[in-house]
Amino acid sequence: MTRDDVHALLMSFPGAETAVSYGHPSYKVRGKFFTWFWPDAPDCLVVQLDSLDQRDMLAEAEPDTFVVTDHHRPHPILLARIESVDPAWLRSALTRRWRKIAPASLRKAHPALTPEEPDA
Repeated sequence: MTRDDVHALLMSFPGAETAVSYGHPSYKVRGKFFTWFWPDAPDCLVVQLDSLDQRDMLAEAEPDTFVVTDHHRPHPILLARIESVDPAWLRSALTRRWRKIAPASLRKAHPALTPEEPDA
């Protein structure tokens, strides 16, 4: 993927907008931080995951694609090199992030991005 491809993917999420975080370009969803290209490695996108175990597994399995920095080590965050990341994986990871930060009204308006709730 290229930066343009990643930008198009990010902007395809409802409510996505470009912003500035810590003086660098970033992406938000209705004002909440979504992601950004890591300033020290502009070919890498910051991806927030569900767990440290998931992060560590990915970094170990695909070290040419996924990087864990000392800065991110305490958090379930890694850097994904955009030229080698699987686009389907990235879309899935970003969709999970979108679900966590998008307001309920936005999630409700876009049910294709939100899994159905299990029957009670």
